[in-house]
Amino acid sequence: MFIDKTNVRFKAGDGGNGIVAFRRERYVEFGGPDGGDGGKGGDVVLVATRNQNTLANFRFQKELTAAPGKPGSNANKHGRNGLDLVVEVPVGTVVMSDDGRVLADLHEDGQKVVLAHGGHGGFGNAHFTSSTRQAPKIAEKGELGEEFMAVLELKMIADVGLVGLPNAGKSTFLASLSNAKPEIADYPFTTLVPNLGIVPVTKEDSLLVADIPGLIEGASEGKGLGDEFLRHVERTKVLVHLVDAWTDDVATAYKTIVKELKAYKIDLSTKPQLVALSKIDGLDADIVADQMAQLQKALPKKQKVYAISAISHTGTQELLFAALKLVQTAREEVAEIEAHTLPIIGIKEDENAWRIERSDDVFVVRGRKIERFVQRAHTETEEGERRIRDIMGKMGIMAGLEREGIEAGQKIRIGDNYTTEY
Repeated sequence: MFIDKTNVRFKAGDGGNGIVAFRRERYVEFGGPDGGDGGKGGDVVLVATRNQNTLANFRFQKELTAAPGKPGSNANKHGRNGLDLVVEVPVGTVVMSDDGRVLADLHEDGQKVVLAHGGHGGFGNAHFTSSTRQAPKIAEKGELGEEFMAVLELKMIADVGLVGLPNAGKSTFLASLSNAKPEIADYPFTTLVPNLGIVPVTKEDSLLVADIPGLIEGASEGKGLGDEFLRHVERTKVLVHLVDAWTDDVATAYKTIVKELKAYKIDLSTKPQLVALSKIDGLDADIVADQMAQLQKALPKKQKVYAISAISHTGTQELLFAALKLVQTAREEVAEIEAHTLPIIGIKEDENAWRIERSDDVFVVRGRKIERFVQRAHTETEEGERRIRDIMGKMGIMAGLEREGIEAGQKIRIGDNYTTEY
């Protein structure tokens, strides 16, 4: 079954808890703290592969969960790290968040992306020993792994996309020139899923061609097969627009498809495009010439109309040479842009940064580092509370709260889940 869009929940592994433990050995008078740290949770990793061409594996697997880290143990033993969950997806898969942000774009074979990061393990009490604190009874909880819903979308990456009205001869064209075996019949909407095929052009060159299911008027708004398959045209370098020579009004047929390509959320009509009158077998030369003349009037000036028969291969080689030339030009333009594009240097968020906000009478402290400390602390214990206050003092947060005019008894909230009093 062909599936090109699905919702999936990603859950990285939680970090293992650190533990409180002390050495207990015969003939050892003073057993020091030896509680080990927890292990790191596993990541969720996506890997692009050309061995898949559909997201059907996610039809019933709606949640991808990596293994959690194991807790530490006595004798200062570190907990085992959770295994990463490595998931293969087809080349061309785009991962998007609920609000439309692109989280990952896997467009190359073998490309790897860590989509959800596992939580760090908590420190055991052996980590907290010092010259002034020789028997700490404090340990940390493991961090939670990242968890979120995302949309997986498959957008086929092909050199050439075949577009046209239903029954325009796209599948016949692909089947006769490549190793693809699309369904072919003499009724509309025979092709219900995109098909890919490798079409040899010269001894050295070939084209990856995608047969896009037939479009109708209103497809960009979801009519017929709708824009469910227009997304597969987004990444193609060149479009080959087939118009059925047996159509009464070939100019209107051509304009209908161009209108839908233009109305899509991305203007696809600006892509390099070749136009061919298909299925010319059985038609008199005069009729073919008349249809080509009508079609030529609807095209931009200087754009050539090709006349082809996929069954007898009439005109197909000329069309393929023209498509190869356009694809090679598109590849060179992309390489030129990449060669002269400066890398984007982002400013990494300061882990130690924090800020104070007022929400009614509550002072809200936000910052990645302090919120992570709170998540790992046993806030229900006196030792955990004391540790958070020590960290807030060392980071300058307590001084910041005083500058904001906090008074005794007023509430402090760190992040969204922990509240204490000043």
